[in-house]
Amino acid sequence: MPTFPTTAPSASRRSFLAATGAVSLGLALSACGGSGGAGGSAPAKPVSQADIDKAMNTPTELTFWTWVPNIAKEIALFEQKYPAVKIKIVNAGQGTPQYTKLRTALKAGSGAPDLVQMEYQAIPTFTITDSLLDLRPYGASALKDRFVDWTWGQVSGSDGEVWAIPQDTGPMGMLYRKDIFDRHGIQVPRTWDEFAAAARKLHKADSGVYLTNLAANQVAAWHGLLWQAGAKPYLTSGKSDITLSVDDAVSRKLGEYWGGLAKEGVIGVEPDFTDSWYAALNKGKYATWLTAAWGPVFLSGSAKATAGKWRAAPLPQWDAAKPSSGNWGGSTTAVIRSTKNPVAAAVFAQFLNSDPASAKMFTTEQFFFPATKPLLSDAGFTGETPSFYGGQKVNQVFADISTTVDSAFQWPPFLDQAATDWTETVGKSLADKGDTAAALGTWQTRLSTYAKSQGFTVKGG
Repeated sequence: MPTFPTTAPSASRRSFLAATGAVSLGLALSACGGSGGAGGSAPAKPVSQADIDKAMNTPTELTFWTWVPNIAKEIALFEQKYPAVKIKIVNAGQGTPQYTKLRTALKAGSGAPDLVQMEYQAIPTFTITDSLLDLRPYGASALKDRFVDWTWGQVSGSDGEVWAIPQDTGPMGMLYRKDIFDRHGIQVPRTWDEFAAAARKLHKADSGVYLTNLAANQVAAWHGLLWQAGAKPYLTSGKSDITLSVDDAVSRKLGEYWGGLAKEGVIGVEPDFTDSWYAALNKGKYATWLTAAWGPVFLSGSAKATAGKWRAAPLPQWDAAKPSSGNWGGSTTAVIRSTKNPVAAAVFAQFLNSDPASAKMFTTEQFFFPATKPLLSDAGFTGETPSFYGGQKVNQVFADISTTVDSAFQWPPFLDQAATDWTETVGKSLADKGDTAAALGTWQTRLSTYAKSQGFTVKGG
């Protein structure tokens, strides 16, 4: 996970895809604790309204681990409605550092919070250890229709469990330099074939400019592109079965495409979120950035020298007749199963992210891209016309993109290993302009070997 510089303060409000810690299956199963059903078990009986009223009127303090800045403003709305319940905010780190501390506390049996900020891709890491509370008995299922379908799919278990409440998202699109496109007679590419042709045309016309940069250190972007292409790299069944397909036909299509462009030298592959990368964006080295819905706010703070020159569009498509996208980033609020105050914690998680005033505040205070349908259709949000993007309704562009994200994409319970292995194989092949297709095979083999060593039954490799 990149650390953002002070030159782009808004960017530090974004949760990027972070590698989450691996845990062996044996350790995972032995670490289960607390009460309540595990994944695959029948849900507990619904909590009565009387019990909810009692809990919310009983003096209680909940500890909430979150890296979101200024979240006290949203919490104040909750405490105003439920004055008996106080929320203690703790910043235990952003992404991986927090998850590491959380696993340590869970293993020790003490020190875990009541609730945590949790990225979508981290959820399987903690559901496999039965560490999260199924929120169905506390009324969470009633919120399903309020959230974008694919976000609800990200927080749901195979048997209908609700492991967390969505907070923000990162559907992927393309930010592009209109001035560079106009100068070279390039039309906004609608397909990846058109994108490749434009990459060759642009770099031939100006060797100092590339159509885009596919960072060789950014597994998050690769996963987002896999997601858009319809890949199913990780499919889990129960606690011990997983099908790994990071080298299937869809993955190879991506590998051959991006590896080919990198080998031709018509795209950049430098690490992102570095000083040189920021400088490149400001100097016009890259004519597009394939990014997520948090990208527009980030870029406006990181590339101020280019104000007014950028526009937004959907990602190019593999099949223009079937628009699709992937997601990069975003997070949720999850309740730790060991909490002594499950009712109050569950009510807080739901209020924080579904109450209209609180959910809207995330878009105005933290500039998060929303997960709720009402906000994504709110003219006050979608109608914004930032001057950095020439007055384009950028939020509307990404709101439309959000409707095309596939709901079926899954994450593995050992994402950190997947990320490490990708960087050392596929990422390295891009950086070295080597054989990316072969690197995919190595990634598959390494990941399969690791999964088997952790007690998983592996299919596909």
